[in-house]
Amino acid sequence: MSSVVYVDADACPVRAEAERIAIRHGAALKLVTNGGLRPVEHPLVQVVYVDQGADAADRWIAERAGPGDVVVTADMPLAARAVDAGAQVLRPDGSALTAANIGNALAMRDLMTDLRAADPFRQGSGRAFGRADRARFAQTLDRMLQRARG
Repeated sequence: MSSVVYVDADACPVRAEAERIAIRHGAALKLVTNGGLRPVEHPLVQVVYVDQGADAADRWIAERAGPGDVVVTADMPLAARAVDAGAQVLRPDGSALTAANIGNALAMRDLMTDLRAADPFRQGSGRAFGRADRARFAQTLDRMLQRARG
């Protein structure tokens, strides 16, 4: 069975890295978006346009991802659904989400949402995305696709 890499592509900073690595491994890559992405001219890469609206891309990915697939997302509810479906999940910063840590990630998301609601002047969410994050993402995606091949 061949792996599919699903990318929650709206505002994803590592689309180019995902494309390069998926192609190198011969894995299909689906960039799922509400719009704004140009088509990619490679037979393994497909840009999937979903309806506008909250969570349309997330629902599309969650309905399809399963064992052997990789889901790239920063969205914790989507990550939880993908983990439950047996997919490997990777954040754009290169950290993997698994059955062992998704509960903590969801709890942290909820806590940060509550903190932002309590303090409307709270700015930012942490450190800036950088080259080290890109490198960690590339290394982890490479390992995930190797593992998926068996």
